[in-house]
Amino acid sequence: MNPAAPLARLLDAPQRPGLVVWIGLRPVRYRPLVPVATADMDPEKGLDGDHYRNRVTRARQVTLIQSEQLAAIAAYLGLPQVEPGRLRRNIVVSGINLLALKGRRFRLGTAVLMHTGECHPCSRMEAEFGPGGYNAVRGHGGITARVLSAGRVRLGDPIARDDDPELTTAL
Repeated sequence: MNPAAPLARLLDAPQRPGLVVWIGLRPVRYRPLVPVATADMDPEKGLDGDHYRNRVTRARQVTLIQSEQLAAIAAYLGLPQVEPGRLRRNIVVSGINLLALKGRRFRLGTAVLMHTGECHPCSRMEAEFGPGGYNAVRGHGGITARVLSAGRVRLGDPIARDDDPELTTAL
């Protein structure tokens, strides 16, 4: 896309940072997530304490969802709320549109991550929420990311786009 195009300028416009409001680890596949107050991230291992370990692409080392999406999913299901662990995402953030991070590096706590894709629902959403669970999550499943630079994330930490040109050229 031409950087001078109006749409390119809008996509590159400043974005307000968000905050981490929940962190969960999946120590064992198919088991409930364990809520934690802090988690370490590493480019090789991903999220320390989480079972997901795709060492080939590392594209899904961390999954993130917006708290605003949880509210939408709950509304689609006719529920007063949806607990974050039920969606099996690692990090819940508030106040930032995660899709605006598409193709970008971002800071999560003291770590640097790269948006790698959307986190689409799986068939387990039907088992978790009953009929319609899959469709309730469609378009609201959050994003996936890989860890570029090790760091730690804590509840209340910021999440923000990383526009540091030195970091961009170093990676």
